[in-house]
Amino acid sequence: MQNEKAGLYIHIPFCQSKCAYCNFYSIKSVNLIPQFVAALIKEIKLYQRQFDAFDTIYIGGGTPSLLSYGQLAEIIAAINKFLKIDGKAEVTLEVNPGDVSIEYFKALRSLGINRLNIGVQSFDNRLLKFLGRRHNAAQARQSIGDARKAGFNNLGIDLIYGIYGQSINLWKKTLAEAIYFRPEHLSCYQLTLETSTPLYKKYREKKIEEPSENRQRKYFFTTAEELEKANYIYYEISNFARGNNFKSKHNMKYWSHTPYLGLGPAAHSFWENRRWWNTASVKTYLVKIEQGKTPVESEEILSAGQLKLEALFLALRTKDGIDLKLYQKRYGSNLLKDKKEVIESLTENKLLEIKNGHLRPTLAGMAVADSLALI
Repeated sequence: MQNEKAGLYIHIPFCQSKCAYCNFYSIKSVNLIPQFVAALIKEIKLYQRQFDAFDTIYIGGGTPSLLSYGQLAEIIAAINKFLKIDGKAEVTLEVNPGDVSIEYFKALRSLGINRLNIGVQSFDNRLLKFLGRRHNAAQARQSIGDARKAGFNNLGIDLIYGIYGQSINLWKKTLAEAIYFRPEHLSCYQLTLETSTPLYKKYREKKIEEPSENRQRKYFFTTAEELEKANYIYYEISNFARGNNFKSKHNMKYWSHTPYLGLGPAAHSFWENRRWWNTASVKTYLVKIEQGKTPVESEEILSAGQLKLEALFLALRTKDGIDLKLYQKRYGSNLLKDKKEVIESLTENKLLEIKNGHLRPTLAGMAVADSLALI
């Protein structure tokens, strides 16, 4: 058993339509939602003695906001019945702007959901259409306002940059509008073209060029500069918070090898040196649960060397970087001694810095964080 409190992730694998860029598992149907909720409750029960306690819950997807108040109430009730949840847990729900209302937001609050993540992506209708989003800019603005009116004081907004037809100036206007709403959290992702998505095929068929490396860097630095000017803390490659209290406590677990449990189709879990994941099929998931089996598709056992390398890779995605003493205690490696030459080179090139016992990336280092892990 782990002493650290774990994170709980619930994957809701349903969408009314698939966004053109999305590579997360979901199906374009809502007919199976009632069966899925019943199966999910059974899966929750399967883990009632395997984790000590949870202090974050994140309900993502897919489109969790397609679930009714009653369906969410059933899930939350089962979580509280079968798992030990900290009384001050961060409880997040992802919502699509086109699905929600003040009444729905108020209902969410009554269930103990205290954090929202709204998938805005853009305030430009042309770009939203290009991305295949169901909502429009007016609905995005409305949903943010309604969430505030319903009493939510921990609000996250997702935005995407690097979209075809999106200039740096348009991106700055997007950031300015997001800042106007004063969300507690902002996630700003560069558009990634996954080979299995319709958008990837569109780019290839129409010979649309992706942003050059220099342009990608321009988007990256513009994002950091604009949000830091607005007093947001840049704490992870894609994430900004309006104060330390508003960092995503759940997502931070992924970057620090803290245990987490993922439930629902395609959800991943991690505990000690074991990582496992569920089948990426709603129908197979339902059949396995009905048979009284876990819906786990496969697992991997990480060696000490793999854990050590992962810890380095994940920590160098964050502004805090690596706690050198803790890293040595956990993995038996004195990084400043074992990687002396490469660390000295990276610090001379202002990609890394050593501060308060941490080896951490500079802003320039964050821009090439995947390369830093190769130290």
